[in-house]
Amino acid sequence: MSYYVYLLASDKCGTLYLGVTNDIVRRVYEHKSKAVAGFTKRYGVDRLVWFEIYDDPTTAIAREKELKKWRRAWKIRLIEERNPQWIDLYPQIST
Repeated sequence: MSYYVYLLASDKCGTLYLGVTNDIVRRVYEHKSKAVAGFTKRYGVDRLVWFEIYDDPTTAIAREKELKKWRRAWKIRLIEERNPQWIDLYPQIST
C-alpha cells in the first residue's frame, strides 16, 4: 500500500493545506467536492499542486510533520520545483 503526503492550494501562491493519506484520489475528491467541513472547505483549497509517495505510514507521517514546520516560502519552492505553473494534478492521477 502507498501513502501520500500532499499539498493543496486555493490558487497560485494562495492558501496552502498539507495532508497525508493512503488514498490520494479519494481524499482530494473529498476536498474538491467539499464533502468534509473544515479548513479546505472554508478557504476553497482544492487544487492538488504537489505530492510525494511513501511505502509505509510512519515515514509519510514523519514527512508531513517535518513539512508542517517549514516556512511558507519553503513550501512554495517545493511546489515550484516540480509544478511551476501550479497546475492541478488531480486530473492526471484520477484517471
